[in-house]
Amino acid sequence: MGSSLLRDLFKKKGWDSQREGSEIKLKRVLGPFDLIALGVGAIFGAGIFATLGIAAAGDPLRPGAGPSLIVSFIISAIICGFTALCYAEFASAIPASGSAYAYSYAALGEIIAWIIGWNLIIEYAMGNVAVAISWSSYFRIFLSGFGIRIPDWLSIDTMTALTDPRLVESAPHLFGVPVAFNLLAGVIVAVVSVILVIGIKESAKANALMVIFKVAVIGLFTLLGIYYIRPENWTPFAPNGLAGIQAGAATIFFAYMGFDTISTVAEETKNPRRDLPIGMLGSLGICTVIYVLIALVFTGIVPYSGLLEGFQSHQAEPLTLALKYANAGRWGDIAAGIIALGALVAQTTALLAFQLGMPRILLSMSRDGLLPEIFTRVHPRYHTPHLSTIITGIAVGFAAMIMPLQEMIDLTNIGTLSIFVVVSLGIIVMRRTEPDMPRSFKTPFVPWVPAAGILGCLYLMAGISGITWLRFVGWLVLGLIVYFAYGYRKSVMRGSIDR
Repeated sequence: MGSSLLRDLFKKKGWDSQREGSEIKLKRVLGPFDLIALGVGAIFGAGIFATLGIAAAGDPLRPGAGPSLIVSFIISAIICGFTALCYAEFASAIPASGSAYAYSYAALGEIIAWIIGWNLIIEYAMGNVAVAISWSSYFRIFLSGFGIRIPDWLSIDTMTALTDPRLVESAPHLFGVPVAFNLLAGVIVAVVSVILVIGIKESAKANALMVIFKVAVIGLFTLLGIYYIRPENWTPFAPNGLAGIQAGAATIFFAYMGFDTISTVAEETKNPRRDLPIGMLGSLGICTVIYVLIALVFTGIVPYSGLLEGFQSHQAEPLTLALKYANAGRWGDIAAGIIALGALVAQTTALLAFQLGMPRILLSMSRDGLLPEIFTRVHPRYHTPHLSTIITGIAVGFAAMIMPLQEMIDLTNIGTLSIFVVVSLGIIVMRRTEPDMPRSFKTPFVPWVPAAGILGCLYLMAGISGITWLRFVGWLVLGLIVYFAYGYRKSVMRGSIDR
């Protein structure tokens, strides 16, 4: 009985069965430029705007990196680069919409695939919650430039509001209970979900236009900020030593998430074996260069003492606050408004990319019987997984209205890093178990590159707070309960084996 259970749990799904055989068809309309734009849209979004301040300044749970944030960015980029090479090989060999879930099913078996799929929900859902919260913060800044003020009780998450006596007192009360929620975050999730239901090509066009705009806005910040750089602000370079650099790298890792989103649209890509690796590696390289430039300018404008004083309480809008700190006068105010608009656009593209990815993960898991059949339904006119898009939009929008930002970032980071570990391990395993599998792209220097990716991810995971680890373990336990209660019994692969 025990050996039979183990065989069932670790039974692998053939890589060839995940290629073209599904009867659930999506439209193949995306090319390499679409994928690079999608990757830049996902990577270069809320991460840089939401995590820059806290990674540099720190908080009660972690030390700040200070000017050595530049090193933190480079460390995270190198680790993501190792993992991206592994993703690119898998994507070229198994162009299925399931991303890391499909790869681990072929390499390591069903139970590992379920755990990865479950963690992908953290990456996409919790990540999008964090993006929506950060978007809300920048939208308030943007509106304030026109003299429009959103009440605090309609723009602050419920958990934060309930811990602030001032907000509790000023909020309206219903049956004696204060009413406070982040309405702006919920609204933007709803709008993005509607766009994604309409169609993938339309979503890609909107994403490409927004990517061009936000890159131009960051160029504006960089050019204006260079004038206000003071080299003495880079001293001390690493005020908290290696611990600060590690904590900074673990925090701003959130800013690099997104290149793996490209793999979720494999079944909507014209030539997935060629274009998916181009999209992943191209978008990661572009964003790394942008991030290092931003970190140089940001830490050159604001000294570490200024970070401690001003940024620990304003973690969601560091770039606009940096320009105000520079006291750039009228031009600084205009640039701050433009950057706030650019941040809105940047985070909208990130919302678009992540909200696009999650329904396709659910579709793949449902197609294998591990989740209910409702997630496989495709709209007859738009050819998109409309029901799963609507369901995830409701879940993400509700969480964004009540949950605080930093908790969402930490959960997203640890979930994503665990996925990257498994993908890197999967390349090592598949090179041994499936040496003849067709691969149009091969990860170089196997097993050394995947091993470096694994060690790097574990290094970043060690810099995440203990309370986040406890929440992550609780999420995994809940996932295993769901699997044995539903997925194990309904698995399509197990059913075919039994027959």
